[in-house]
Amino acid sequence: MKVEIYSDIACPWCYIGKRRFEQALAGFEGRAGVEVVYRPYQLVPDAPEAATPHRAWLAERYGPQSVAMDARVTELGRAEGITYDFDTALHTNTFLGHRLLHLALAEYGAEVQGALKEGLLKAHFSDGADIGDRARLTEIAVAAGLDGERVAGYLAGEEGVEEVRAQLAEARELGISAVPTFVFEGKWAVQGGQEAETFRKVLEQVAAETSALVQAAPDADSCADGACAV
Repeated sequence: MKVEIYSDIACPWCYIGKRRFEQALAGFEGRAGVEVVYRPYQLVPDAPEAATPHRAWLAERYGPQSVAMDARVTELGRAEGITYDFDTALHTNTFLGHRLLHLALAEYGAEVQGALKEGLLKAHFSDGADIGDRARLTEIAVAAGLDGERVAGYLAGEEGVEEVRAQLAEARELGISAVPTFVFEGKWAVQGGQEAETFRKVLEQVAAETSALVQAAPDADSCADGACAV
């Protein structure tokens, strides 16, 4: 079974959804036959390359409700073992990170890509790292198992740019407008950071081929157009 997860590095619900899906997968009998790959999606494609404080950006965009948005995600993340530190988090463009994830999948495989995705999410949400900085991205990549010289050279050039742009366009063509979105075998779709039990049931349904379509409620917790459901 192939599971393609459309998500953004700067999406807090994508981090929660990743944790919950992994919990469901760990309890799924057929987990050895499941391949999980990450596909790019940008909530704020026009975000600047120069990092700015997350709190200031969110407040400017959403006003007083931005505090509640961060507070809710922080509380729910804690239950999943995630530490959100929005006081130090930085707002920046995620395209470089998606290019790096593309490299990881193409040259190292899905398992290493998954480790890199985890490293990028932690760096962004827990460590206050600038995930638009090439040197910092290289450090994160090396920790996930990538070769440092290869990564540095890759990020310094234009490799992967057109491929990632094409994948972002494909996501739009597929109608994906919120993340995380989990696509099973290219036809079963679940949107949002669902509970682990929901993911477990979907895995079982897809494995048994008992449904032509599995679609989560449209108001599931997710992020769209730079905003996250609260």
